[in-house]
Order: sequence, then structure tokens, then C-alpha cells
Amino acid sequence: MRGARTLSGTPAGRLRSLRLGVLACACAALAACAVGPDYRKPDVTVPVSWKVEAPWREAQPGDALDKGPWWKRFGDAELDALEDQALATNPTLALAAARLAQARALVGVNSAALYPQVGLTARDARQRISANRPLTNYNSPNYATTQNDYLLQFNASYEADLFGRVQRAVEGAQAAAQQSEADLRNTRLLLTADLASNYFNLRATDIELDVVRRSIDWQRRALDFVTARHDLGAIPGIDVAQQRALLESTLTQVDLLQKQRAQYEHAVAALIGQAAPNFSIAPAVQPIAPPAVPLGLPSDVLERRPDVAAAERAMAAANAQIGVAKAAFFPSVTLGAAFGVDSNRSAALFDAPSMLWSLGVTAVQTVFDGGRIRANVDFAQAGYDATVASYRRVVLAAMQEVEDGITGLAALERASAQAQSAVDAARQVRTMAAYRYEGGASTFLDVITAQQSLLAAERQLAQVQGQRLQTAVFLVKALGGDWCAPQAPDSSVQGSQAACAFAAVAAGAGKANTAP
Repeated sequence: MRGARTLSGTPAGRLRSLRLGVLACACAALAACAVGPDYRKPDVTVPVSWKVEAPWREAQPGDALDKGPWWKRFGDAELDALEDQALATNPTLALAAARLAQARALVGVNSAALYPQVGLTARDARQRISANRPLTNYNSPNYATTQNDYLLQFNASYEADLFGRVQRAVEGAQAAAQQSEADLRNTRLLLTADLASNYFNLRATDIELDVVRRSIDWQRRALDFVTARHDLGAIPGIDVAQQRALLESTLTQVDLLQKQRAQYEHAVAALIGQAAPNFSIAPAVQPIAPPAVPLGLPSDVLERRPDVAAAERAMAAANAQIGVAKAAFFPSVTLGAAFGVDSNRSAALFDAPSMLWSLGVTAVQTVFDGGRIRANVDFAQAGYDATVASYRRVVLAAMQEVEDGITGLAALERASAQAQSAVDAARQVRTMAAYRYEGGASTFLDVITAQQSLLAAERQLAQVQGQRLQTAVFLVKALGGDWCAPQAPDSSVQGSQAACAFAAVAAGAGKANTAP
């Protein structure tokens, strides 16, 4: 160990240590400086309010509230179970989660460059050096040497981030991880919305099938009636033929609707991660009302929608890549140190003469590269410009989707009322046509026409009800999901439920802010 004291004790050794210390301090001070632009979120023109009409009214949603399972707002237990299963087993969601794990791991990879890298080298070898190796001095001949080599050495290196290359790389990795997290939330939102959409399409088809089957029952009774009258000679055979043709046409609609229902059922099976042949949903005819959907300011959408958040984080990651590319214009400085022992005899490995060490600085600067670094900077800048354009596109699409949902629900509310009135009127017409035919005041063609009109009106009402559910799902998705977690309907939670935007709007204005 005397050699170490001698090195540190000489004037030359102290001067060398002082220089290295000053250089290390300078590197640490300059490491906070990073080339390339600091990220600033671009401004996007956002309307101050939505175009709303009755019964809509703007609410004051709180973004800090939990965006819970919004599908529970529809009050369908079977849909709730399917959504839970999809979140647990859907492969697309699992893929997004795996990508998020990869992105987070890359943050660790890039962050590791902020710290020194320390290694340990150990060697135990016996080697022979050739006597015929090239000479280093014509006056000193070479000899063959066979000897042992025992080495134990610690190595440390640290890249002084003088120009922020590592810092920008870490910023980019962090932004990319946040983008992957937003992508996962967006995948979850799209998955649950797609599942709800297919489920409600299936239930709307169930209602249509029920309408058609009830119409078939009535048409069969009508066929029995006209057949009996024809057998008695009271009516011509054309009435029987017309009623039979109508019945056959309606039976054809059942097959078409069943085919359509099977497609929705298969889509649900794929979304929940099951094989379509092994999955089925029992038919059910049940009323499902769209929930109250709150409307905040248009700027709220930018804070809540995960696809908007993902596009914004993509800009931050692309902006950091500009700094990484620009840092290549400057030298790369690496501090290195090594300490260990090396000997040809194991017994003397830890003796003072076996000690070895090194301490130094390496700087690498590109002198000429044919424009490669400049091209990389231009590439990174163009990539950032592309993410800005993508962000603006996503924001505009978000505004469009919300406005489409708002106007769509308002229009479907009026259409639902009108369709119900049409069904009521068609039922009266059918009853009156049947009485007039039985009394001989009209032909059977009037009865046929009344049956067809009623069937068309009832199917239209079922379709409008399905479209209302579809549009409600679309609007919830456009708004970024639920505003707060649903609460149990008991008195102990009424106070907290009143703080939720859904409950506040519903309690404040009945149908206000809702397309029932």
C-alpha cells in the first residue's frame, strides 16, 4: 500500500488529483444543461361551450373523481358480468398492459445511465506467449513465456451528461411510458364501449324478434280466421293467399334477425376472450334506459380522454428525441476508474507490488460524419411536428364525437316519443281494420296493410330504443368514461352520490342533461 501513499503524497499526484476533482465538479455542474427545446404543450383552439338543446344542461363534473365502471349506469347485471370478464381475459387489453410494462422497464434502462456503472473483473488463467510474435524493438528478441495470470479488478465508468443527452433520453422514456399508460386506459375504454355496443345491439335485436314473433302469432290467428271463413264460403280464396303470404314474409324476417343476433353474440364472445362456438347469451326482452350523462366544458374532454392524453404524451416523447439528436453535435465525456491486483502467483496477488489502478477522462467528438447528425436532428424535428399534427387531429375528433353524441341523443329522444305514438296509432288502425272487415265494411287488404304498418312501427320503435343506448355509450366514450364510481342505492351513500355529476344533474333537473 506504500505505492498508493507515494502517489498521493507527491506534488504531481496532488496536482493530478486536483485536476480530476475540478473536472468532475465541472461535469456535474454542466450535467443540468440539456440541449434541445424544452417541452411546451401546444395551444389548441377549444370552443367555450357545446351546442346543446333541451333537455340538455351543462353540469360541473369533477375530473378528480374516480372514472369508475360507467356501464353499471345502465343497470344490467348481465352486462356488468360480461364487462368484468372482458377486463380480466381480453387479449387486446393484456397486450396493452404488456406494452406498458415494457415502456416502464425502458424508463429504468435509460435512468440507469444517470449513475456510474461499476463492474468486477476476475481472471484465473495460464497462458503462453509466442516467441515468434512481432518485435517491439529489434535489439530485444522475444522469448516464449508460459505463466499464470491472476486478476481481481474493480471498474467504474460514468458518462458526464454535459449536454443533456441522457437527461433527454430519460424524459423521452418517461413520456413514452405515460403514453403507454394512456393507451392502456384508452384500450380499456374502447373495449368496454365496444362490448356494451354489441350487447345492446343484441338486446335490441331480441326486442325486434319479440315484436316479430308476436306479430306472427297475430297473423297466424288471422290466417285461421280467414281460412275458416273461406271454408264457409264467406270470403274468396285471395284473402287466404294474401294472409299466408304476409305470414311467410314475416317468418323470413325472423331468420334474418336471428342471423344478425348471432353475429353480435359472436362479437361479445371474442371481446370477453371466449371461443364463439362455446358461448351463448339467453334471449331477454327487458327495458334498458340510457343513464344521465353529464356535460362539462369542452376543455374537460382534453383532460379526461385517454386518447388525447396519449397523443399529448407522444409529443413530449418526440420533443425529447430532438434533444437526444442535438446532443450528438457535442463531445461525449466519460470518467473512468479502475483498481485491482494482478499477479502471476496467487500467493502474491494481494501484495503491494501487485496493485494496479487507473483514473482518467475520455472525450469523443465527431469531426465529420457526412451530415448524419444533422439528418437525425431533422428526422427528430419532423417526428415532433407529426405528433403535433396528430394531437390536433385527435382533439378535433374528440370535439366532433361529443357534439355528435349530444345532438344524436336529443334527436333520438324526440324520435322515440314519435315512434311510440306511431305504434299506438298503428294498433288502433289494425283493430279498426279488423272490425270493419268482420262487419263487411272493408276488404281484407286493409287488414293486411294495418298489420304491416303495425309491424313496421313496432320494429322502428325497437330500433330507436337500441340507437339511444348505442348513442349513450358513444357519448360516454367520447367524454372519456364515467365521472365517478357508481354508489349503492341506500341511504348511507346518498350524500356522496349527490356530489357526483350524474346524481347532481339528475337531482337538479329531472331529465336535464339527459337524453332519456
